[in-house]
Amino acid sequence: MTRTIPLVVFAVLVVFFGVGLLLDPSKVPSPLIDKPAPAFTLPQLHDASATISNSDMRGKVWLFNVWASWCVACRQEHPLLVDLARRNIVPIVGLNYKDERAAAIRWLQDLGDPYTVSGHDIEGRVGMDYGVYGVPETYVIDKQGFIRYKQIGPISPDVLNNDILPLVERLQKT
Repeated sequence: MTRTIPLVVFAVLVVFFGVGLLLDPSKVPSPLIDKPAPAFTLPQLHDASATISNSDMRGKVWLFNVWASWCVACRQEHPLLVDLARRNIVPIVGLNYKDERAAAIRWLQDLGDPYTVSGHDIEGRVGMDYGVYGVPETYVIDKQGFIRYKQIGPISPDVLNNDILPLVERLQKT
């Protein structure tokens, strides 16, 4: 009997891990939805003597995109962000997360810079405040500074067109 207990515990753990592998990580609910976005002030990526703060965006609907030059999935979503920025629908503020400044600037020079401004979060503190699981992540923040949507992982054209842009349009009208 006592020999079967470890086997039973192991079997239960296997079932839990198996179920976990079937879950979609982009569907992890955020406790920050419909709550005020955490306050931050960071040095700007392109000019360390200047700062960016979420309060600078008060009165605007905006996207807050967490990215890094070392992030493979960020490279996947980047052309979509560049195209969105060209269309001038919504400002995109970048949060350069745990990245070397020179590498990040070079990455944007090579691939295009969709960001109105990027904050440089070298220590990842702002990312922690926002509950970042990994990069990329994108938040839709309303005019009053409340988080209304969180996308974990790269934005796809479907997510952009079916979820994010309709929400941005509704929020811009209020």
